[in-house]
Amino acid sequence: MLAVIDTNVIIVANGRDSPHASLQCVRACRDYLESVRESGAIVIDDAHLIINEYKNKVSPTGQPGVGDAFFKWLLTNLANPNRCCQVHIHQLSANNFREFPNDPALASFDPSDHKFVAVAITHPAKPSIYNAVDSDWVAAKEALAHHGITIEFLCPELFSYSKSQ
Repeated sequence: MLAVIDTNVIIVANGRDSPHASLQCVRACRDYLESVRESGAIVIDDAHLIINEYKNKVSPTGQPGVGDAFFKWLLTNLANPNRCCQVHIHQLSANNFREFPNDPALASFDPSDHKFVAVAITHPAKPSIYNAVDSDWVAAKEALAHHGITIEFLCPELFSYSKSQ
């Protein structure tokens, strides 16, 4: 299982700093990160833009939460291509990437999330992007699907759709 993981999944897994996340949502994020650690792989950019965003939100020491532990696991496995795939994306400006689709339907998509899309598009397997609580992914789901990107919602109860849609 390959995955691109939005920062909000790691934050929610810590069980703090996300008051809108239900206990069920926190559990889903924790379980998902544990499954990646046990048998999956994460896809990030080789310039470590995603790593730097994670670093601003969680602790690299692995304490005290599950999200922190996942981040420490990621840092430990950066050089292990079986657990961490690093792809090269072309940053044109702060949150602008050559790989991000030039699509009017994505014009209002959160610029800070463009790097996740660029990474998913660049990897040959087009891994899914995992989200917990950010609603911008819901609004962009269909447009991103037109570009071969699948969004997986770990906390579908927060949005007015079913996980099967």
